[in-house]
Amino acid sequence: MVNWVVSLAGPRQISLQPCPPDPLGPGQVRVRTCYSGISAGTELTLYRGSNPRLSKDWDDVTRMFVPRQAVVPYPLVGFGYEEVGEIVEVAADVAGRQPGQVVWGIWGHRAEAVVPADTVQPLPAGLDPLAAVFARPGAIALTAVLAGDLHLGDWVGVFGQGVIGLLATRLAVLSGARVVAVDRMPSRLGHATRLGARLAVDATADSAAAVLRRATGGRGADVCLELSGAYPALHEAIRATTHAGRVVAAGFYQGQADALGLGEEFHHNRIQLVAAQVSGPTPAPGMAGRWTGARVTQTFMDLVAEGSVDPLPLVSHVVDASAVADALALLDRGDGDVLQVVLRFRP
Repeated sequence: MVNWVVSLAGPRQISLQPCPPDPLGPGQVRVRTCYSGISAGTELTLYRGSNPRLSKDWDDVTRMFVPRQAVVPYPLVGFGYEEVGEIVEVAADVAGRQPGQVVWGIWGHRAEAVVPADTVQPLPAGLDPLAAVFARPGAIALTAVLAGDLHLGDWVGVFGQGVIGLLATRLAVLSGARVVAVDRMPSRLGHATRLGARLAVDATADSAAAVLRRATGGRGADVCLELSGAYPALHEAIRATTHAGRVVAAGFYQGQADALGLGEEFHHNRIQLVAAQVSGPTPAPGMAGRWTGARVTQTFMDLVAEGSVDPLPLVSHVVDASAVADALALLDRGDGDVLQVVLRFRP
């Protein structure tokens, strides 16, 4: 039997390659992939060659990036973190998992994977399997919302209405916030309005900071969530925020911050700038002991299962895994109608 895995041979050199199947060990299950979603953030940085881990090493002890000691170990295989599949084999010592069960988790863009049984979760009854590719993006969005510490009645700007930004817009609305969605693409702003945003700002035509200050009687947003990963957007989010308010920087920023002027509103308005990142023991300071990464992900999927969040309208393209090169190129171009692109490994 031949397995298939997405392989990156170098920047923008992507393909689907054969590889041998892994043996099944104790405590493990074999999962055959149905769908695998492509991240338009982290994965694009790998595809484009801009991810800092390609030029530096991450030191787990000091938690710092340090000069890379060796060349990048291309090919990079099996990256990806939005998978749904069917269990086809279960180790003898595993309870609670059985062949035929549809599960979601993280095992990368590959046709088949052997993973620890406790790292995959059953798909809720009646839920379209395609919805489960949003488990990780939804956790990223919820992490940003939790880091924002939103309250009922808060005015919140959500900058960037890609997949994660749109999910954050919906989650902020569910939190009781009055959301102003900001993006450069009208089609995405249309999605944001349908998800409950009070106002939608086309960043190519209007100043989001001016709109938010008008909407709040000159005060500014209580909280802004920046999810585009663009420095100009982060600067505008800071400008839009009230004195001593909070800005959550949850995008994956690349390169130098030439468009970020920290000597301006950030300094004079004493803005609290918080970094949100889904990995780690807790999503935000002050939440230790209450919120874990596992709880964040499961909470998002519970919201999907109960119908509070419907991510399926955000699926813009489902393509066969053999066309992965076309799928990444589509995301790389950044066309306005492209949101969640999904690889299909099984009919």
